[in-house]
Order: sequence, then C-alpha cells, then structure tokens
Amino acid sequence: METVTISPKFQVVIPKKIREAMDLVPGQKVHAVVYEGRIELIPLRPLKEMRGFLTGIDTVVEREDDRE
Repeated sequence: METVTISPKFQVVIPKKIREAMDLVPGQKVHAVVYEGRIELIPLRPLKEMRGFLTGIDTVVEREDDRE
C-alpha cells in the first residue's frame, strides 16, 4: 500500500511503482469512483486493447427448470 498527499489544488501523484504496474502513461484518463467510503481510480483503456480480454470465460449459466 502506498501513501500519497493531497496538494492544495487537490491533486495527487500516483506512485511510480503503481504507474508501472498498471502501465499508466502521462495524459491517460481514469474514472474516479467513490465506492464504499474509498476513492478508486479506474484506467480507461482503448477499445482495441480490450479485444480478447474475455477469452476463456465460462459462459454457462445454471437456469431454472421452467426456463429451458
């Protein structure tokens, strides 16, 4: 866990270790979300980069007997 300081302009610097682990680049946009009392930053990725990220996911869904 990393600790950051909020500047007088309400800015924070994402620590280098986290930037590298998440492959963040200058100018990249992130969603800022309030979730259960915390702030989460979710990187926006180009749609082309998302291609195939669900490969191998199990799509079988158990259904009720009257729904077959």
